[in-house]
Amino acid sequence: MPFIGNQPALSYTSFAKQDFTTSATTSYTLDHPVTNENEIALFINFVRQEPSTAYTASNTSLTLTSATSASDDMYAIFLGKAIQTVNPPSGSVGSSQVAASIITGQTAETSIATDDTVLIHDTSAGALRKMTRANFVSGVGETNKPAFLATMSGQSVSDNTYTKLQFGTEVVDTNSAYDHSTNYRFTVPSGEGGLYYFTAQMQCGGMVTNSRLQMVFAKNGTRDSTTFSRDYAPTNSLTLYVVSSSFFNLSAGDYIEVQTLQASGSTQTAGYGQFGGYKVCTV
Repeated sequence: MPFIGNQPALSYTSFAKQDFTTSATTSYTLDHPVTNENEIALFINFVRQEPSTAYTASNTSLTLTSATSASDDMYAIFLGKAIQTVNPPSGSVGSSQVAASIITGQTAETSIATDDTVLIHDTSAGALRKMTRANFVSGVGETNKPAFLATMSGQSVSDNTYTKLQFGTEVVDTNSAYDHSTNYRFTVPSGEGGLYYFTAQMQCGGMVTNSRLQMVFAKNGTRDSTTFSRDYAPTNSLTLYVVSSSFFNLSAGDYIEVQTLQASGSTQTAGYGQFGGYKVCTV
């Protein structure tokens, strides 16, 4: 006949049975804790015993009013405890049956590969969205390392000659990739190829009318003409400042350094500058 009302969830629970090895004693240990004796049905020699009169129970302690014998058959049914849960059928649980906290409550993933699937919760749409890291957000999982920053206080620069700037004081160098004592260059560490951002600035004093000051990044010793930064002095004895920044797609072993050229007619002192950069993402 048709069923009226909510469908019972009998397929999701079952009651546990415990068989005892009997002896001449009144004390036994239950497999599962109970609040009192009414939560179990106790049978001795297939006869159900009366709770409180024939036995009492608390937590895992079962106490009989009269001792059993070794030949007795005794078992208990746990009436108030659902021992087993059965997984619902595959695909039977919808979004309305789960809470958003089941995602944030799980162990966080610390690294995401390019082809990994990412689930995010869209608070505006109230839905979960699935995508790969590649089409999710550019740079997900990146830490912007290696990163470095070095400064310089003063350096003699010959007239009309490209000179490597010696940024010799390290401020930051996350991967020990910047040489601040010999070559004054940043070298991409093994396994860290990708897109990098670099910035540099400096000043040079004693410039004269129509003198020239340039600063440029050099990749593997070759100056990059797209990164020239220059200024001109309209009057005598000015201090000029130059700033340059750029992106480079680099492989492991590639190196970046900064060179300058001043054309004032005599040797000048460049200084009070800095050189830094960091990895933007893997490409």
